[in-house]
Amino acid sequence: MIKSLSTKIFMGLFTGLLLGSIVQYFLADVGFFSGTLVELASAAGTMFVNMIMMLVVPLVFVSIVSGVCELKDMQSFGRLGGKTFGFYIINTLVAVTAAFALVMLVDPGKGVEMSVSGSATITATELPSLLALLVDIVPRNPIAAFMSGNMLQVIFMALMLGGAIKALGDTAKGAVQAFQTADNIMMKLIGMVMNLAPLGVFALMFKLGATLEAKVFLSMLQYLGLIIGMLALWIFVVYPFAVSLFTPITAKQFRHQTREQVLFALSTASSNATIPVTLRTLTQKLGVNHAVAGFGVPLGATMNMGGVSIYITIATFFIANAYGMPITTEQIPVVLFSVFLLSVGAGGVPGGGMVMIGVLIHQMGLPIEAFAIVAALDRLIDTILTSCNVVGDTAVLTIVDQTEKAHQITETDED
Repeated sequence: MIKSLSTKIFMGLFTGLLLGSIVQYFLADVGFFSGTLVELASAAGTMFVNMIMMLVVPLVFVSIVSGVCELKDMQSFGRLGGKTFGFYIINTLVAVTAAFALVMLVDPGKGVEMSVSGSATITATELPSLLALLVDIVPRNPIAAFMSGNMLQVIFMALMLGGAIKALGDTAKGAVQAFQTADNIMMKLIGMVMNLAPLGVFALMFKLGATLEAKVFLSMLQYLGLIIGMLALWIFVVYPFAVSLFTPITAKQFRHQTREQVLFALSTASSNATIPVTLRTLTQKLGVNHAVAGFGVPLGATMNMGGVSIYITIATFFIANAYGMPITTEQIPVVLFSVFLLSVGAGGVPGGGMVMIGVLIHQMGLPIEAFAIVAALDRLIDTILTSCNVVGDTAVLTIVDQTEKAHQITETDED
């Protein structure tokens, strides 16, 4: 009776969270429910995410090579790459600016007297270097790049291979057909795995519901409300409005077509794990060109972090105010530039934003113990900011695709 996959995923998400919460609050003393059942759910959820992650690297590689081969010429590739990269940077800058405007208006954490207590560990203490990031794009060992899942290096290798095949012209027709077939196979595999998504999402949310610490959340309602409210505004208002402004797709249509993507990101909290769903959403639901989606989605999962930008900005100002160490006017430019760098370097994995906040806490000389607060609340926030990140990828690439279509129409008219 229920045909929509997004509806099934929502039911799995809601039911898992509800039953998990029941276990935590009413069956915590029963070992089978609080122990065995939670462990089984955790194992099932981990297996589902691993199944998705298993397909991500080959999917990205094959999709990009196939997409580059489908381009009209290499000039099209340069134009597409420049626009995609530029739009991602603009998206991140807008998110940082909006979050900064909000904290200036609300002044979060003011009057919340936090004491230095608890324990925390911050493993990374340096801001990412843009030069080091650029150097690291070129892999020394291609096998190692695939094994580690280094998305930027995989993208670089796929672009080189796709460009070489394209440059060979008709002599490489066999290779083009091979990669197109491989791409179809990968999309079929993704479809097979996605049929298991409702069960996988149920298991992931069951564990989350059974382990949430509600008391911590209730004590930090202002912090949670600001971040979650801002992220929700971006997902359901800002991105749909931007798409409706620059493309024929209405805001309502965009929200409807991204439902499955949002729900999947909520359960996995990983932009990389959501890559297959984002590709499906763009190509099959929004009609975005395969070349645009194939190149832009993995790049966006790596560097287009609008949600992380909002999260890091609000969290840093809240912690600074709550510990009686407000950020001064002189520090603001440094903080905002650091947030931008950290957002780009956060990576599309669960907890990426939390790690970057830890870096910024250390850089700004804020109490290291404040990181314990971030860690306690991160799992809930991370799910929503991941949804914001992936919907941002979809919105940007939908707009980029529309500009490409407009360019092709212009070229046709000139001919």
